[in-house]
Amino acid sequence: MARIKRGVTRHRRHAAVLALTRGHYSVRHRLFKRAKDSLKAGMAYATVHRRDRKGDFRSLWIVRIGAAAKQNGLNYNSLIHGLKLADIQVDRKILADLAVKDPQAFTELAGRAKARLAA
Repeated sequence: MARIKRGVTRHRRHAAVLALTRGHYSVRHRLFKRAKDSLKAGMAYATVHRRDRKGDFRSLWIVRIGAAAKQNGLNYNSLIHGLKLADIQVDRKILADLAVKDPQAFTELAGRAKARLAA
């Protein structure tokens, strides 16, 4: 069997890990062993926070919708309930976007929700 030499392979693997840890503090981006550990932990955090980000955005949308609803004389809960009763199927992302970029359209939706709640 031929002897396997790993010089190039090892160098490329080390270079790839060190490139991914660029910007990490101290030896976490300089020494391969520490960089590898730092990268593993960083990837684990990235996975968790990638999932957390979805909830963070939903919370942001709810805050924005609630603020816009208050300007129209409703609270968040009443607005969402009124929209469901009026059979208006607009998700929170779109509602928050309307509240920020097109307040007039949001006011129209809030008016429909308010009318449906009164009925």
